[in-house]
Amino acid sequence: MSSFGIRPHFSQTLELGPEDARARIVAEVRKEDEHFEVKSFPGFICVRIPEDERHFWSPRLNLSLESTDDGHTRVEGIYGPNANVWSLFLYGYLITGSFAIFGGSIGFAQWSLGKTSWGLWIFWAALGVALALYVLAQFGQKIGAQQTFRLHQLYEAAMGRTVELR
Repeated sequence: MSSFGIRPHFSQTLELGPEDARARIVAEVRKEDEHFEVKSFPGFICVRIPEDERHFWSPRLNLSLESTDDGHTRVEGIYGPNANVWSLFLYGYLITGSFAIFGGSIGFAQWSLGKTSWGLWIFWAALGVALALYVLAQFGQKIGAQQTFRLHQLYEAAMGRTVELR
């Protein structure tokens, strides 16, 4: 289950319509283990770790259900952290990227004018922060790996077949 990606994901096509597929997935997941939290909306299902086992790095499985041209359903599953953790990293990357662009632009302009290019220090510091954010995300993914594996096993048991992660 280890990967260098930020969020493991999978795709699967079910030979059911979207509403039938949603109803089947929800029923099977609840049948497999009623302690998991399942939120179901048209075209979307979210499966979370039981509340008493959740921690900061606990993953959730988001399933997107889309109808195909032949009447089947394409399921796109993404494992990721809770929204507050995801937002923390998203904004961290956005702010860090903004500082990198700013520092790189100022630093290159200073360097091309023959001045002291202190802007490049901002650029390199922002790259260091981005690398630290990535390492922290990988660390969190490793802490939640066992729970991610449990979510994936739960989904596979509900579908009755294996699904390869990417």
